[in-house]
Amino acid sequence: MKTRNLILVRHGQSEWNEQNLFTGWKDPGLTELGIKEAKNAGSLISDKGIQFDEMFTSMLVRAQDTGAIILDSINQQNIPITKNKALNERNYGSLAGLNKDDARKKWGEEQVHIWRRSFDIPPPEGESLKDTAERVLPYFHEYIMPKVIQGLSILVAAHGNSLRALIMELDLISSEDIVKLEIPTGAPIQYEFNQNGGVVNKTKLYEE
Repeated sequence: MKTRNLILVRHGQSEWNEQNLFTGWKDPGLTELGIKEAKNAGSLISDKGIQFDEMFTSMLVRAQDTGAIILDSINQQNIPITKNKALNERNYGSLAGLNKDDARKKWGEEQVHIWRRSFDIPPPEGESLKDTAERVLPYFHEYIMPKVIQGLSILVAAHGNSLRALIMELDLISSEDIVKLEIPTGAPIQYEFNQNGGVVNKTKLYEE
């Protein structure tokens, strides 16, 4: 029987994560901790003995580098890699580059919380999680899920909100609850599917 594996992993800690800045489509690299998290993700995946057929990632270097480090650590760096902006982090618009505490001082704690944790209210010039899902999910269904159904093992190295959009659908989570979901950096999640594309098993490969 074919094993239809999908591994989702959020990028390791970025330089702006460390500085408590809204990042979005800005493109900082990984910190030393982020590199270590990516290597550890590779080790956790290696323990499962998964052989990937392809990796999908965003156009942002923190996700690309996380995926590359994972593949290098499991000696699978020669597989095809597809990069697409559909998997980018949510665009934080006017918040991008701002310290989160400074943003709260400027707009107020309640307003910043709404922008960060509502499903369909975007920050100024930015995207809501709903907007993010509306680009992530069509791409996933057109380009990624058909390969999984074929029996391929796929790695997706992406971002907190693009992965929230996927997990919302895969786990049948409501729009009210998905905004509460925290996805740790560098923490791989394994989904296994049946021949019809239904989820038969979900495993967090990391310790919470």
